[in-house]
Amino acid sequence: MNVELTRFKVKEGKSTLVDEWVKFLNDNMKDVLITLEGEKMYVETIFREVITGDEYLYWYSVQGDDGQDVEQSEHWIDKKHLQYWDECIDPDFKPVDLTMEVVMIPEKIRGVMGSKF
Repeated sequence: MNVELTRFKVKEGKSTLVDEWVKFLNDNMKDVLITLEGEKMYVETIFREVITGDEYLYWYSVQGDDGQDVEQSEHWIDKKHLQYWDECIDPDFKPVDLTMEVVMIPEKIRGVMGSKF
């Protein structure tokens, strides 16, 4: 089981495109959720923040072992998602993985996820 929170920087001037990206994901949630199964992605959440004029997206995820990488997917949602990624995420900014200190998932939920934290 992998629990992550990672910060990515948005390219300058791409905030409106990020708005479009987020709307695309929300508007197509039924198909988005289908793609998460192959990734063994139990939870995926995107947060947004602006710090001193720079915009960041944070990905929080809880993923099972041996899930498919999104880059390997042939699903149209993932292909469009990766197009937005390439257009919006700054490749020159090294993503920041925040340090996990505590995982609080009730035992009955862990059992469904097959978690062995």
